Amino acid sequence: MDVKQAVVTRRNVKAFKPDPIGRELLNEWLEAASYAPNHRMAEPWEILVVGPETRAKLNHKDDFGGAPVVLAVLSTPAMTPFDRDEHVMAVSCFVQNFMLLAHEAGAATRWTSFGASPRNREIMGVPEGCDVVGVFGVGYPADVPAVKERTPIASKLRELP
Repeated sequence: MDVKQAVVTRRNVKAFKPDPIGRELLNEWLEAASYAPNHRMAEPWEILVVGPETRAKLNHKDDFGGAPVVLAVLSTPAMTPFDRDEHVMAVSCFVQNFMLLAHEAGAATRWTSFGASPRNREIMGVPEGCDVVGVFGVGYPADVPAVKERTPIASKLRELP
């Protein structure tokens, strides 16, 4: 699969097969994802591997689609609001890399904002000043959603003088 095909065919999957994702493979994707662009090599991502006890406490409405792995990806604290924005942007690049790597290997992800609530932050022990960029189900897809139509990019372009 080439990069364009990976980008165009990756989907946010809602349901997963119970087949496990090996920890070595998961770590390989995370390691490669860490080559995401990040200002001043801040590497502002932190990954929480959500275990069964924490997952049960989170009580997600459909248990992250039955994904065998659940990860929370945090953006670490920053000194200024500008640096905070840069951290969140870098972590988003890290997440995109991770999702594409999983997809290229035949796995899938489900990106949720579930971890942003004060209750869920507390359950996961998210430190003050960290942003929860997402909580992700990771596994092999039981079903892959159809492509949704996109707005033509020409309508999003604006030429500057």
